[in-house]
Amino acid sequence: MNAGQFPQFAGLDLLGCGVLVTDSQFTVVFANSALESMLSVSRRALVGQVIGMIFPGSGLTELLTQVYEGRFEQKRQDVTFGLPNRDPVTVHSTVVSLQEAGLGALIEFREIEQQLKVDRAERLIEQGQANRELIRNLAHEIKNPLGGIRGAAQLLEQEISVMDRAAELREYTQVIVKEADRLQTLVDRLLAPHRRPKLISQVNIHEVCERVRSVILAEFPQGLKIVRDYDISVPEIRGDKEQLIQAVLNIANNAAQALSRHIAEGAAVITLRTRVIRNVTLGKRRWPLALDLHIIDNGPGIPADIRDRIFYPLVSGREGGSGLGLTLAQTFVQQHHGVIECDSEPGSTDFRILLPLGS
Repeated sequence: MNAGQFPQFAGLDLLGCGVLVTDSQFTVVFANSALESMLSVSRRALVGQVIGMIFPGSGLTELLTQVYEGRFEQKRQDVTFGLPNRDPVTVHSTVVSLQEAGLGALIEFREIEQQLKVDRAERLIEQGQANRELIRNLAHEIKNPLGGIRGAAQLLEQEISVMDRAAELREYTQVIVKEADRLQTLVDRLLAPHRRPKLISQVNIHEVCERVRSVILAEFPQGLKIVRDYDISVPEIRGDKEQLIQAVLNIANNAAQALSRHIAEGAAVITLRTRVIRNVTLGKRRWPLALDLHIIDNGPGIPADIRDRIFYPLVSGREGGSGLGLTLAQTFVQQHHGVIECDSEPGSTDFRILLPLGS
């Protein structure tokens, strides 16, 4: 049998999870493209193989038998199987009988780690939306009294100019004015993503990376190496170039700041890596193609106590940091229907930006 005999299954290629269809002898008659990627095995090599030979010791044959014999309408179970040149893989499998259609069963495979990533990405999107709403409301609440405080301080300064202690008291009023200005700057930064309209155009992500690279190296000309690992086949993105530059720059700048000791030793490295990946779920929507952009540094890693909160506003692992860089980066990326993920351990911190390619 071959996949061409079952054109009705062609739509399964659009799914992000792996799918196999068997005949009544549990021989594979169809495998979708997601399963090819999951197993690193071509559909042609899978079709015609018996399930027990593809997944020895996994218990899938027993599951298929139970469903096919009508003991269960469908059966779900986590199964682990080995693959050539790879560590054992644990997946969540669902088996559904196709006996009424004259076939054996349909098996759906979802990698548990991949499902966890999807769940985490959805939580990040929801968290980002909540953060933006909180920031916008808080900034507006702060902004109005700030103007009054600054104005009152200026009027007070004018009134005390004729007093004996004018110079001493003016110092106090200047503190009020300067602190009000500092808070106003903070509020303006919080509101910045919501004020300027997006300027949409076709954006070459490597031009974005090169701009970021130039800015970072201008600030850290010695002791820091920025490695380009580009896939030149990555197509252009439709988006706001300045927002994308700012998002990548915020992450890269954080990395450079964290590498201060390595920079002093001349051993600091930041890697900018671009790739294209297929069949990615972003924001509950399936995209056939996506940009996979990594900003990787060889620094000490993100402190464990803030690792789960790095995208929250005003959370910073660096003394004197505003805690807004990653929050704004997340906002800009999510406005492009993408997500940011982070894996960090001592010696390697990897920020991964996923952005959809195409409309």
